[in-house]
Amino acid sequence: MTDGIEAVTRSALAMALDAASLRQQAIATNIANANAVGYVPQRVSFEDQLADARGALAQSGRLDAFALSQVRPRIEPAADDLGVPAQVQLDAEAADMARNAVHYQALVKGLSRHFAILSMAAGDGRK
Repeated sequence: MTDGIEAVTRSALAMALDAASLRQQAIATNIANANAVGYVPQRVSFEDQLADARGALAQSGRLDAFALSQVRPRIEPAADDLGVPAQVQLDAEAADMARNAVHYQALVKGLSRHFAILSMAAGDGRK
């Protein structure tokens, strides 16, 4: 059975909200431990998994809610290109937190609109 656009949209929005929530937690942990000796900042790796899902879509030619549900964000230690652990930069973390908050709000608004469309469709277009 193939999933409709509604299931794929809902799964994609839920997955993005989970990633944004996890990213907010990682940023908050980085800020809280900025002065801890030996602390390695955390980063949420979500875009890499999403790119893998896009590649699977290109190969198979289809995308369903189950395939999207297999894409999960991961928390990884932050390192530079040489693999050296990064330092916590409070100004960068604060900027990332603000960016992530705006991203999260946009996702919630998108999900709200998605449910409003479904509600209108279920009510035959009546309010």
